[in-house]
Amino acid sequence: MSDHYVYVLECADGTFYTGYTTDVERRVAEHDAGEGAKYTRGRTPVELVHTERFDSRSAAMSREYELKQLSRPAKERLVDAE
Repeated sequence: MSDHYVYVLECADGTFYTGYTTDVERRVAEHDAGEGAKYTRGRTPVELVHTERFDSRSAAMSREYELKQLSRPAKERLVDAE
């Protein structure tokens, strides 16, 4: 059984990006190389500021959706709690 992760990146312009992956290190490297999501291209370098692990893809995708709905202040609180 593989692990599933939801992660939050802080982009060079101070914005947050939330995503899903099964390999956090590889995915962050892809974002930094400009091969990640269209949103993060041109906003590099990115910094990994939050991760959560799940046993199923569906649980991770549900949590990703929840995080994407959070306001910026709520995301800042989540990141600061690390």
